[in-house]
Amino acid sequence: MAQQDIITQLQLELEQHKQTIKQLENENNRLTLLNKRVNEQLNATLDGTGLCLWEQHIPTGNLTIFNQQWGHLLGFTREELPAHISSWKNNLHPEDKDWVIQAFESHVAGNAEIYQAVHRMVHKDGTVAWVSDRGRIIEYGINGEPLRIMGTHIDVTQEKRYEQDLAKLAHRDPLTNLLNRNALIAAFEQGKSTHSTHQGALCFIDLDGFKIINDHLGHRYGDSLLIHIANDIAQICDQLFSTPDTTQTPLHHVARFGGDEFVILAHCNDVERLTTLAKTLLSHYQHPIELEGESIKVGLSIGISLFDELDEFTNVCEQADKAMYSIKKHGKHNFLFW
Repeated sequence: MAQQDIITQLQLELEQHKQTIKQLENENNRLTLLNKRVNEQLNATLDGTGLCLWEQHIPTGNLTIFNQQWGHLLGFTREELPAHISSWKNNLHPEDKDWVIQAFESHVAGNAEIYQAVHRMVHKDGTVAWVSDRGRIIEYGINGEPLRIMGTHIDVTQEKRYEQDLAKLAHRDPLTNLLNRNALIAAFEQGKSTHSTHQGALCFIDLDGFKIINDHLGHRYGDSLLIHIANDIAQICDQLFSTPDTTQTPLHHVARFGGDEFVILAHCNDVERLTTLAKTLLSHYQHPIELEGESIKVGLSIGISLFDELDEFTNVCEQADKAMYSIKKHGKHNFLFW
């Protein structure tokens, strides 16, 4: 073949290679742009749901967060909180730490199909963040050892707070934050189911002169007075019945049944101790109290009914109520056992 023909052939091949390279560059640019758009869509989707995508390299413990800054959930910068499994463990809530780590390691060891936990973590400012965490092993080594685990977590703090608020509304008096009637009944029934000898007392308290105060000074002042008295009753009960061991079942519960009616459920049938409680409450309101610039006199009519495991809440409550009304008819600001 003539030298000119060889040169021409090489030029043609070179041109073909240039065209191929250009096509590959165009395809690479197209795929790069497509990948960018997919990542943008993924991040927008994840950000919209609050979902965070993470991956851990198990042998080293290094963590990677794909769509959020590491430490963002807990208020840390990457310099303050290294992206490592030990950092995650150290910021687990103390009450959740052991069982969450156990759940995670159980999956890594092959004892659970997935890792899944809804738990608390400690924010940089000391507050608590709730997290719904989920993960699965995605890569194993040649000997079957786990290499990588990938998963998601989502901040569910607001949802948890909402649940807690709902639970609080279901069991608490919204004005005084004491237990409501349903919650006190539940405490009574729980005592019956957990103690073979269920004994105690129900103290029914009605305020003397509250209607006059409420009518004269207004409902807002009346609400302030109810809150004040609720705090006093709770504090006095704590002093007389609380135990140093906070893990024990409470020895008393304080509730508001509505209006100016307060009820104390005491898991104690010691008449002397209950008499001390009643006298302490009466003594506390023996003289006028100062509240929001007003000096007012309020009294307490207290009816007390002792019960045992054979008694029903309705009957005990009715007996305490009748004892209280007997006090109302005979001078008020006193107490009487049924």
